[in-house]
Amino acid sequence: MNLNELFELQAKLDDRIVKEKGLYGEDLLPKKILALQVELGELANEWRGFKFWSNNREPRLKGYKEIKCKWCNGSGDDGSGVCPDCKCEGYVYKEYNPLLEEYVDCLHFILSIGLELETTNIVIDSDYTGADTTETFIFAFETVIELAHSIRDGNKSYIYQVYEELFNLFVGLGEKYLGFDWNQIKQAYLDKNKINHQRQESGY
Repeated sequence: MNLNELFELQAKLDDRIVKEKGLYGEDLLPKKILALQVELGELANEWRGFKFWSNNREPRLKGYKEIKCKWCNGSGDDGSGVCPDCKCEGYVYKEYNPLLEEYVDCLHFILSIGLELETTNIVIDSDYTGADTTETFIFAFETVIELAHSIRDGNKSYIYQVYEELFNLFVGLGEKYLGFDWNQIKQAYLDKNKINHQRQESGY
């Protein structure tokens, strides 16, 4: 598994965000760690398997997003009076996988944290997952907290060890328990990275 391309793409997105949001000199690492914890929670919420109180515990694998039509930009009229997307009324609906999208949102922050730590030479070759999906999510939250503690302590070799463990655990969560293969994950990351750049262009 070659992560170099993803780290390079994430670096370009991070640099753009810093530049366009005027964040030069700001320590963004604590915010990225908190953002990762939030995204992990959102990922668990789309997985739904921990919701013992609900009859609906199946992962959310299909959803629809309302997006502006590329022809008429939301107006319902491309200028000729007829939108090529056939009565889209300005918007079209695109199917997506909510679970996979939340997974790659987490991946964006994991990559971004690695860039902040200058720790990008990661080897994915171990299985740090738990006995089941719930335990693996708990391990993920615990490992993010352990990473935050190790950063505060400043032990660089230990920071690298915990970060690599987090990355391996996260890949294991996706492949072993959420049912994604690496090609799926990579393509979903590329798609979401493109959307994130578009969001910067639109003043998100």
